[in-house]
Amino acid sequence: MNTLKAEKRDMKTKAKKLRREGFVTGVIFGKEMEEAIPLQIAVKDAERFLKTGGKGSKVTLDIEGTAMEALVKEVDYNPLKRQILEIDFQALVKGEKVHSTAEIVLLNHDKVQEGVLEKVLNEVSYRALPESLVEKIEIDVASMKVGDTIKVGDLPIASDKKVDLMTDPESVIVTVMEVHGAPSEPEETEETKAE
Repeated sequence: MNTLKAEKRDMKTKAKKLRREGFVTGVIFGKEMEEAIPLQIAVKDAERFLKTGGKGSKVTLDIEGTAMEALVKEVDYNPLKRQILEIDFQALVKGEKVHSTAEIVLLNHDKVQEGVLEKVLNEVSYRALPESLVEKIEIDVASMKVGDTIKVGDLPIASDKKVDLMTDPESVIVTVMEVHGAPSEPEETEETKAE
């Protein structure tokens, strides 16, 4: 599990000023915490962490020497400046289920021979104990053909007894659509010539 250094944030300092000084703001909250703790994280540390982790990732937060197991609940970006603005964390409690999301990653989409791959869903929402949390769900789509569809209910997470699925099992994740246009027309012309 990744470790991310953070400091308690002084709320007298505005978020904009902290960002100019090279920090990302954040907060950690949890059921067993008396109150949420505002945080500041060095931008370089946040960027390094987000290369491998993201929303739904487990992380050990090192808050001024105190380690806390946490789940990344939200990551806010400024898309124009490509800048991380804020990361929110939920403290994990052993034996308590937590709501999270798992990112869907499609593998081998360049190997789909016919049709157009259409990704409909980017993440699956679920509840699980800290030890059963899933960050990513990888789906190999190499053998998919026109008309094939993969739904949430087809995934291993859907049959995992330790996970309470929140996303509808009937939700479509990925489907292969027929390419409309040219390919079918030449075949018809050849058939016509044969007659």
